[in-house]
Amino acid sequence: MNETRRHAAPSSPQHGFTLPQLLVVMVIIGLLAYVRPRHFAQLGKSEVTVARVQIEALVKAVDAYYLDVGRYPLEAESLNALLVKPAAVTRWNGPYLQKAMPLDLWGAPYVYRFPGTRSNYEVGSESFRFMAV
Repeated sequence: MNETRRHAAPSSPQHGFTLPQLLVVMVIIGLLAYVRPRHFAQLGKSEVTVARVQIEALVKAVDAYYLDVGRYPLEAESLNALLVKPAAVTRWNGPYLQKAMPLDLWGAPYVYRFPGTRSNYEVGSESFRFMAV
């Protein structure tokens, strides 16, 4: 029984991707290239909207301060006058904000200018380059 056996060479593993796999990957990359810029544009818009809402809340608090005290906070008192009664103020009825002074979405403090360049005062964000009256 001296039989010669022929052994088939073990098949080597195939390397690479099939055409359908490559097409699926290309479709996914194409979708990401299309959707991603739109998604980040919306994200930027939402940050701007949140900053505007926070600025409007600060403006309302400054106006409430004005109604109680009879003057706007001095620039030296800054927006902290909305949280802590300044020493020289008698008719302060605050705090005018429910929470501590927020930072803008870029991590910088909001800016208060009194007198403002365009009106009595300005509240805004230097990061956002937006000043509200």
